[in-house]
Amino acid sequence: MRELHFAAAGYRRLELAAPWAISFSQAGLRGIHVVIKGRCEAVFGEEDVEPLDAGDLIIAPRADPHVLRSPGALKSANVPAAELATQTAAGRIRSGGEGEKTVILCGAFDFRDADHPALAGLPRIVHIRGSNGRLPKWLRGYVEALLVEATDEGPGSDVVMARLSGAIVTRALRSGLESMDNPGWLRGLQDPAIARALATLHEAYGHDWTIETLARAVGLSRATFAARFRDLVGEAPMAYLFGCRMRQASRLLHEGKSLGQVAEAVGYSSEAAFSTAFRRHAGVSPGQFRKRRICKAERYWRRPRLALGLCQHYV
Repeated sequence: MRELHFAAAGYRRLELAAPWAISFSQAGLRGIHVVIKGRCEAVFGEEDVEPLDAGDLIIAPRADPHVLRSPGALKSANVPAAELATQTAAGRIRSGGEGEKTVILCGAFDFRDADHPALAGLPRIVHIRGSNGRLPKWLRGYVEALLVEATDEGPGSDVVMARLSGAIVTRALRSGLESMDNPGWLRGLQDPAIARALATLHEAYGHDWTIETLARAVGLSRATFAARFRDLVGEAPMAYLFGCRMRQASRLLHEGKSLGQVAEAVGYSSEAAFSTAFRRHAGVSPGQFRKRRICKAERYWRRPRLALGLCQHYV
């Protein structure tokens, strides 16, 4: 999780009375919801219903559209979260009917590097259950701080919420990943030699690696290393290294580094060789990619309200 940079889209405290249903479908944003009081359901797709009780935390780390609703409420009668956010400038929203009361801290976040291989291995839902209506002990302090920031929105609150979000999501994902049969690169972490190889590639992606030098670095023969890496990770070592280099190159281009600086940093001897490789990866030249990302970022940041209506901040 060290390489994943979080972007917090903000939070709202929702005070709801049954019947109610709220949809979270903003493209690219990943939901994070904490049930403070009462109970509800999270609905993914047509039939995937996850009951939630007070003290529960649920995260949609793959940005799947979903609906939060009071138990038994009609999914088709939902109100978009973005529409609710426009009804008030404060961090507290009241909605619904006259029935059972539920209080939820609803948020949205995203990762800056949407192509990182870690994201492909994330579960669709991470559900951390509370105990006797209370939040897990590790979560309580974070939620208390977020409730203050979400309703106060003082100077710097977006930065605070971004960092709190990163801590919550990292801890929750770690718990979720420990309990699942992890695909792809996550399986590689369970093998000591392949885990060392993965760490080496992520830390020294600019080095002139070959299968032979990688195998030697982790104490395996060339054939054994290549076969084990492909079996566990799902692709050849050099293909994985190429992906690491291109993701880092994308990040450096986004940060404004020159073509020569990027090429050298990710292990290419010339700008031409790097440009050819990058075009093969991204489908566009480095210059076109940089321009496209800048334009996309400008459109993104200029939206007055996104998902739950708060500003964003990268951490």
